[in-house]
Amino acid sequence: MKISGYHHLTLSTHGVQEDFDFYTKTLGLHSVKRTVLFDGVLPVYHLYYGSKNGDASTIITTFPFKKPGVYGKRGTNQAKIVMQSIPMGAADFWVNRLNERGIEATRISRFGADRVVFAHPCGIPHELVESPDDPRGPITNDDQGIGKEHGIKGIYGGAVAVTDRTAMDDFMTIALPLEKEADSDEGLVFRVPDDNGIIQRVEVLHEPNEKQGTWTLAGGTIHHMALNTGDEESQMKLRAHIEGLGFTDISEQKDRMYFKSCYVRSPGGALFELAWTVPEGWARDEPADAIGQTLVFPPWFEGKKEELMEGLEEAEFA
Repeated sequence: MKISGYHHLTLSTHGVQEDFDFYTKTLGLHSVKRTVLFDGVLPVYHLYYGSKNGDASTIITTFPFKKPGVYGKRGTNQAKIVMQSIPMGAADFWVNRLNERGIEATRISRFGADRVVFAHPCGIPHELVESPDDPRGPITNDDQGIGKEHGIKGIYGGAVAVTDRTAMDDFMTIALPLEKEADSDEGLVFRVPDDNGIIQRVEVLHEPNEKQGTWTLAGGTIHHMALNTGDEESQMKLRAHIEGLGFTDISEQKDRMYFKSCYVRSPGGALFELAWTVPEGWARDEPADAIGQTLVFPPWFEGKKEELMEGLEEAEFA
């Protein structure tokens, strides 16, 4: 069994248009897939953003969940921060770019890494982390004025807030397992192993006095963090290992069309996914050189396509 980097990060956001504009126009990511929520029958978009080819370690996915009276609450025992990697020296560019666009951004340092701190329009905290040893090429977007000196390289990691850092330490090092890199008053840092030498991490922040965050699918919260098992054999071995340790809140394998997934809830509550990409990948229902350009539905929704279309929020994906 093995893990090789992140597969994706998934958020529950709010309005569709603000979400699409934030990731494609402000951050310069590319549309990788436009589909709908596969679970249940609610008409909700599922949008994927990342590198032009949809490389696994670059993918951010969102459920723009703008439903009356349904709101998520950010708090402890919950995934808290989306972190993406940028080239060394690119922080000032992003601070200026974000502030010019009305998104408050500042620089901080945590665990020895310089970061740009800001938030998605729905409030989910984001950070762009200067990472010195990231071999990935930056995601460029000429239309949005983002070149290779500044472009986001992909996922740096995710931060999780917990009330019990010891239980989370055990889960990270024994159940997943990841390598602990730091243990200080700032929290814990775990290195995600990666076959390609990409520096990716899970940061654990000790917040025992914060209110409990929600875990339901609701706007303004991070839904889960997905780690890449590479193939089905590793996924099933890791699933059996985790369940055998007593972490029984773990799902059966689910078919997500482009990848297959199992979900496990950590002791504090933050949800992790174990995922691997199927051979066809994003080109399963779109041409490989035109992914993310059309709205696609899984086969099991074929008879409900018109009904779902009527319930989806209107937006311009351009």
